[in-house]
Amino acid sequence: MHKIDLEATREFNPLGMKAIVLHDSEFFKILNFNLKAGALFPIHSHDLDGQLSILVIEGEGEFLADNELTMSAKTGDMLISDIREPHGVKATTDMRIVVTIAPPI
Repeated sequence: MHKIDLEATREFNPLGMKAIVLHDSEFFKILNFNLKAGALFPIHSHDLDGQLSILVIEGEGEFLADNELTMSAKTGDMLISDIREPHGVKATTDMRIVVTIAPPI
């Protein structure tokens, strides 16, 4: 076991998005993305079976999907999706998300 202090990863890139790998194993991967207000984590998908979660740990914005579908996203909200399903995030305020991907990519 080990503990991760997410406050220690509270770093923002003034140009948009900062990515930090929190955990990477053969079973799953966890990343912390910190997005400046207005930054876009573009809609994308991956050609493999599996699932992912996106947990908002700070800020507000929108979860993005195919066909211009959006869902509000605020601190405490979590999106769960198949990896093949198009997904993305747009930050309205400075926003921090934790993404878990299984299996890891």
